[in-house]
Amino acid sequence: MAQQPLDGVEVIDLGQIYNGAYCSLILSYLGADVTKVEPPFGEPLRSRVDEGEPPEFAMLNSNKDGITLNLKSERGKELFTDLISDADVLVENYAVGTMESFGLGYETLSEINPELIYAHSSGFGESGPKSNRLAMDLIVQAEGGIMDVTGFSDGPPVKTGIAPGDFLGGIHLATGVISALFHRERTGEGQFVEVGMQDAIYPALLSQLGAYYKDDDVPPRTGSRHSGLAKAPYNAYEASDGYVTILCASDNHWVKLADAIGREDLKDDPRLETNVQRIEHMEEIDEAIEEWTRDKTREEIVETLLNAGVPCGSVQTIEEVIHDRHLEVREMVNEIEHPEFDEPIRVPGTPIRLSEAELPEITPSPTKGGDNYDVYEERLGLTPEEIAELEEDGVI
Repeated sequence: MAQQPLDGVEVIDLGQIYNGAYCSLILSYLGADVTKVEPPFGEPLRSRVDEGEPPEFAMLNSNKDGITLNLKSERGKELFTDLISDADVLVENYAVGTMESFGLGYETLSEINPELIYAHSSGFGESGPKSNRLAMDLIVQAEGGIMDVTGFSDGPPVKTGIAPGDFLGGIHLATGVISALFHRERTGEGQFVEVGMQDAIYPALLSQLGAYYKDDDVPPRTGSRHSGLAKAPYNAYEASDGYVTILCASDNHWVKLADAIGREDLKDDPRLETNVQRIEHMEEIDEAIEEWTRDKTREEIVETLLNAGVPCGSVQTIEEVIHDRHLEVREMVNEIEHPEFDEPIRVPGTPIRLSEAELPEITPSPTKGGDNYDVYEERLGLTPEEIAELEEDGVI
């Protein structure tokens, strides 16, 4: 296999739940050697099942080694600093101040390893009046405006169906880590990298912010219509077996759509020639399109419109997405054997494609403490007897 860009980079991963874990997953897929460190009872994501490993954990922790370590014990802190002494990157998403309370904050660890890239993600970042608040994705969606703009105008604000704060935060943190590694290549200096989840989601409000500055009358929640009501048509339309999405990004798309659905009257209507004009007649346009889609299957609609050159897509179910042939060919969905599951499990690959590196082979996520003996023996030189003693003392 061609060399991966982060081959030889040693990452210590204290990531929990989704945010930090996704950052380190990106790094592992780029070739970094990631060691996931969990408390002896396991990280919080494991609590979602009584026994074994939840699928979410398996999907976020591929290509990592896994050890356990009690950072609240003195011996645990010593072992952790030993691991950090020759590591390149530390990733953690504890609440602000948690690592400092352990005596393991950036100032302390950077003295041990001046070249260390210390990466921290939190709900609201290290500064500002909200920085010390406890925050998970739901809280960040609420405080960050995501809930206010999600749903329909006549309904209450709702959370999105995904975790944008966690994953956008993780992506930005990984970007910061790679930038800091590049900086270290030029200067030899490590540094502290931090991302606030609210900061990471704020730019995603672009359409709503545009509407706010242009037109105070645009409701914050627009359902499946354009977030700033700045495009028409742009919506999800009912089909006989579900829904399809259709949009016209240009006037040319509009002409093609009108032809495809047999509505030349719409194409020739002077009130609908431009996007700005069509926005004024959104209801009428949506009714005309849905009149055409309602008695057709998603496949029939999509095939017709794609052949006509109109942007469209089927609203796929989760089951359909998991078995999407396109994602399979792109190796974004990877079926692997996992010791914690009776049947093969499908885990995500990497969206990042590099022309000079092959896609990584996907290996199963670690069982809790499954690599304790290998890591502590190989990296810290402990004997099997010393490792057994650490287990007995509750350090690992």
